[in-house]
Amino acid sequence: MEETIQHVVSEFGYAGIFLMIALENVFPPIPSEVILTFGGFMTTSTDLRFAGVVAASTMGSIIGAIVLYYFGYWMEASKVERFVERWGRFLRLTASDVRKAYGWFSKYETWAVFLCRFVPLLRSLISIPAGSARMNMGKFLLLTALGSLIWNAALIGIGAAVGAQWETIVAYMDTYSTFVYSGVAILGMAVVYLMIRRKAAKER
Repeated sequence: MEETIQHVVSEFGYAGIFLMIALENVFPPIPSEVILTFGGFMTTSTDLRFAGVVAASTMGSIIGAIVLYYFGYWMEASKVERFVERWGRFLRLTASDVRKAYGWFSKYETWAVFLCRFVPLLRSLISIPAGSARMNMGKFLLLTALGSLIWNAALIGIGAAVGAQWETIVAYMDTYSTFVYSGVAILGMAVVYLMIRRKAAKER
């Protein structure tokens, strides 16, 4: 994967960075850390410029986020509720749980969309509930652009600072990602446990 990313960025420059970041937002397993830090390194060894790499990557982030937003828009709350009503018994979920989740998102959507842009995996997936909850598109784009700009500029800047040692940053980011994934998994299990426990208490 890293070799493919390096080839595309080296061959197509800004367009390659735009394309790879757009794909990374739609397919989170593609590592943005590699794209951005390598892009930063390229500003020290080619005619690519820092501002251009930041602009290309941020536009890619926005385009990818829009794709997932409209996927979420298609998966509107009513469709999710119908799915849960049919299959939720296997997950111990109800339509009420779905409504509560959407209520939570509507209440904290600003912070959720902005802060999740700094969290591996979630920075892409947060666009889906934003679309499903019919979040205002202008607000969504502004928060996505701002969060993406900060994240992209930081990693590109780090890549430029370390130069040819940019791959060492990827190793640190892998550790960061693993830590975050573990935290999200633990939080998810805790939420499921509390939901099951609460339902069991109501059934007594």
